[in-house]
Amino acid sequence: MAGYTPLTDGDRQRMLELLGLGSEEELLETIPDGLRLDRPLAMDDGLPEAEVFERLAALAGANRPPDSEPSFLGAGMYDHYVPAIVDAITSRSEFLTPYTPYQPEVSQGGLQAMFEFQTAMSELTGLPVSNAGLYEGPSAAAAAAYLALGATGRSRVLVSRGLHPHAREVLRTHAAGFGCEVVEVGLEDGQTDRAALEEAIDGETAVVILQSPNFLGSIEDVEALSTRAREAGALVAVSVDPMTLGILKPPGECGADIAFGEGQPLGNRLDFGGPSFAFFCAKEEHLRRMPGRIAGETEDADGRRGFVLALQTREQHIRREKATSNICTSQALNALAATIHLSWLGRSGIVELGTLLARRTAAARERISALPGFESLHDAPVVREFAVRSIEVPVADLRAGGDPSGPRLRVYPLGRDYPEYEDSFLVALTEKRTPADVDWLVSSLEASAERAKGSEGGAGSRAIPEPAILRRAS
Repeated sequence: MAGYTPLTDGDRQRMLELLGLGSEEELLETIPDGLRLDRPLAMDDGLPEAEVFERLAALAGANRPPDSEPSFLGAGMYDHYVPAIVDAITSRSEFLTPYTPYQPEVSQGGLQAMFEFQTAMSELTGLPVSNAGLYEGPSAAAAAAYLALGATGRSRVLVSRGLHPHAREVLRTHAAGFGCEVVEVGLEDGQTDRAALEEAIDGETAVVILQSPNFLGSIEDVEALSTRAREAGALVAVSVDPMTLGILKPPGECGADIAFGEGQPLGNRLDFGGPSFAFFCAKEEHLRRMPGRIAGETEDADGRRGFVLALQTREQHIRREKATSNICTSQALNALAATIHLSWLGRSGIVELGTLLARRTAAARERISALPGFESLHDAPVVREFAVRSIEVPVADLRAGGDPSGPRLRVYPLGRDYPEYEDSFLVALTEKRTPADVDWLVSSLEASAERAKGSEGGAGSRAIPEPAILRRAS
């Protein structure tokens, strides 16, 4: 492949010398061995460009996008239907090309889009103030902790083990810079251990960070978990799934001071893992400590409605020591997609969607739990995702259609983040997962269990009907 790279050996050597490195391998030392290719690319030297393209296209074709087969993956990113109106509006040049309103007074359309987004998220979360968005969900958890540290003057952060593992990792990383201690509280029957949480809260606790529904899919009793924190003078921050807020009590009505979360399910496809955006809402007394920016509504000298960039806590805009955030963009295009999606759903649509998710999830959970060799990991209430223990089949051996030579089922192995749940996996439902898809999942799990037991005349002797999406693809 060297023939397709413009740099000569001499160029590369001079770059290494400038960096103080002896070889290109030293550039890759921080990448774990399991993620590195330990051999040259399987590509002959001197191939014509067209043939290289064909080979790379064939490799890319081995990827299986969510639309090619039913995916029950979730764990924070979900395969929701994105209405056509989202692409139609966000692809317009006035929305697609602007970056950030350095001259906000001439960016009325962009500012209004931010303002409408803030309004929608404030209504969803039940909190009076929303910013114009952040990069993504996990970094919003760190922003919530930083706000609480400044607001309380304390140095201890309590975090539920039910918070997304990526968010917990980000919190631990930022804690070194914040100069704070992060203490993790465990789970009991799929929910935050209330007794352990209350015992851990002390006079140095700045914030208790929860997630509902949590990573295992369980709905947390945020109101009950918040009581002791409020009595101790700590803040409560809750990570929430926006798609569930049509049927769940909003965090602002449960005692939360801060609500944040990953916004990808709203108007944003999976798209190779990004980009996405986060939302961040809080009580009004925390307005000046909120990260990012806030668009406000006003009137001009002639009494006409207008919009302004009312608050900017970014370090480039104010004195560095006064800054509460170094975020350089509000992910406005992704946030606009969410606003369009919410407008398309409407007040009744988001309730209907949440109800649909809850019903399909309950039905799928009941059916899978009734299968020999599988059981619910916990009995806590769920909305759109639930955890299953695979008693007889290693999670890595669960196969689509039960075929041992076929691809793995698209479910999330919990052992990746929770060693105590090595034998368990998550199943996520969206409105795109039809009853026929659930039938196929149940049959695949059943067949995988039968094959693991080596039963004759079982899964090996019967065909599992493919969902319509697979038949169409073929």
